[in-house]
Amino acid sequence: MLTLLLAVGGGYLAVAGLAFAFQDQLLYFPSRTLVTTPDRYGLAYDTVHLDTEDGERLHGWWIPADDARGTLLFFHGNAGNISGRLESVQQFHQLDLNVLIVDYRGYGQSTGSPSEEGLYRDAEAAWQYLVGQRGIDPSRIVIFGRSLGGGPATWLAMQHAAGALLVESAFTSVPDVAAHHYPWLPARLLTTTQFDNRSRIDQIGMPLLVIHSRGDNVIPFHHGRDLFESAREPKQFLEIDGNHNDGFLVSADRYLRTIDQFLSTHLAPRSK
Repeated sequence: MLTLLLAVGGGYLAVAGLAFAFQDQLLYFPSRTLVTTPDRYGLAYDTVHLDTEDGERLHGWWIPADDARGTLLFFHGNAGNISGRLESVQQFHQLDLNVLIVDYRGYGQSTGSPSEEGLYRDAEAAWQYLVGQRGIDPSRIVIFGRSLGGGPATWLAMQHAAGALLVESAFTSVPDVAAHHYPWLPARLLTTTQFDNRSRIDQIGMPLLVIHSRGDNVIPFHHGRDLFESAREPKQFLEIDGNHNDGFLVSADRYLRTIDQFLSTHLAPRSK
C-alpha cells in the first residue's frame, strides 16, 4: 500500500511539475499561417508593422471606415492569429469604426514569443501607433479585448484615457481560469501568468461594456459578472448567447445594437 501511495504521489507531483513547466503552452496557441485577408470580406485595408520598445516587430491590419465615428483597437484571444477574427472586424466596420487589429508577438507574422509582459508592450505599441502615427484623438479610441485580449485591454485602459473599453468573454484572472479547468491541481499556486483583470477593472474610469455568454464553455459566465460588479460607473453588461467562440455571431443583432447604443451614448462625437 505504501508503495502504491508513493507511486500515486510521485505521479501527481510529476503532473503538477509538467503543468508548471509548460503553462505557457497551455495558455498560448499561436498560428503563423494567415488563412485569409480583409479583402476577402470586402474590406479595404493597409498592412502595418509596429516596433515594440523591446525590439519586436508586430504585424497588423488597419481597416478604415468612411466617416468613422471612432477607432476600435482590437486585442484578440489566445489561439490562431488576426486572420481568424475578420468576421468580428467586419461587424465593427458595420458600426462605422476604423479597426486596428495587431498580432501579438509570436502570432502570425509578428516576431518573438508571447508572454504577459510582452503582450502589454504590444498593446502599448498599438496605442502609440494610433495616437502618434495616425494622429487619432484618444477620446475616440475604443479599446476592445476578447478572451485573453481582455488582459492587454484592461492594462492599456489603466495607462491611457481612451473613449471606452469593451471586454468580451474575458476572465477575472488566469489563476482563476486555471483553477476552474484543473481543480485537481494547486493551479493558483502553479500559475505565474496573471492577467489580473479583476484587480484592474475598478481602477479604470472610462465607460465600460462587459459582454459574456451564459453558455461560454471556456470562461464561466460568473467571470464576466464579477468584472462588471467590480467596475466603476459608467458601466453596462450585455448577456449574449452561444459559446466562447461564436457568441458575437449567434447574438449578432442584439450584440451590434447594444454596442451601437453604448458608443452613441459614451463615445466623443465625430468632429465637424
